[in-house]
Amino acid sequence: MSRRRLDALLLLDKPSGMTSNGALQAAKRLYRAEKAGHAGTLDPLACGLLAVLFGEATKFAGLLLDSDKEYEAKVLLGVSTTTGDTDGEVTARRPVRVEAADLERALARFRGEFEQVPPMFSALKHEGRPLYELARRGAEVERAPRRVRVSALELRQRDGDLLTLRVHCSKGTYVRSLAIDLGETLGVGACVASLRRTASGRFSITDAVPLDVLAGLDDSGRDRLLRPLHTLLEGLPRVELDDASSSRFSHGQAVATLDSPAAGRSQVWDGHGRLLGLGERDSDRSIRPLRVLANPGDDVAKQHKSL
Repeated sequence: MSRRRLDALLLLDKPSGMTSNGALQAAKRLYRAEKAGHAGTLDPLACGLLAVLFGEATKFAGLLLDSDKEYEAKVLLGVSTTTGDTDGEVTARRPVRVEAADLERALARFRGEFEQVPPMFSALKHEGRPLYELARRGAEVERAPRRVRVSALELRQRDGDLLTLRVHCSKGTYVRSLAIDLGETLGVGACVASLRRTASGRFSITDAVPLDVLAGLDDSGRDRLLRPLHTLLEGLPRVELDDASSSRFSHGQAVATLDSPAAGRSQVWDGHGRLLGLGERDSDRSIRPLRVLANPGDDVAKQHKSL
């Protein structure tokens, strides 16, 4: 099977029960892409938005990895398990007598910034192996606490002991740990019943395609779901360079520019409407390359027509 050179973004709705890498490889096979990666691992239990990056799009993975995430989590009160979710063995059951005011006070404790210890059953890696693989063998390793930020923690619904929560949080936040800690704060224990990522940065699950739907489309139907590279940089200031400066930037050199933004990162284009890469302002107001595209240009449709 011949491989395609493809530089684009795909918003995929990963199913529960599949690893992020498994979903990535399935999408890569469907598109026959030469190169692919993803921006933000989901545990096998979790479903939802997974940004799949093809070709040169992988150079911008860090932007999505660093962005805030949003989840819908169903949390079961009164049940503690070995894995922190309903797939694990039950280690304790406790009666739940939690009033609405008690629940709101407990939720308030987990809004803002705080230290969080990642759970063993997570995709975080230790010596190159996901922690959940070690945990399944009964092993446990020390995990350093991380500073995380929860911007929103809202109770959307309560059905007896089952809570539906909306969580908007910084990168590196583990909703599984959040559920466990919430249960202990309430004195009843808790675990995750289901977890769905609904947003990553500016991208929403409403724009994602389920893997089974993707598999049922023909090539042209799948290609219509691809997003061009510049969508990964939307929201950043735009800097346009002349031909001479474009050449230097594309060869990794900082370039002076009159319209350099005051600070931070910028999307950098040439004067012919081609995306060159991602830059950052230096102290002398020049633009320093952070990520440079090997083949400047940003028209996914042209790639499709050439294949």
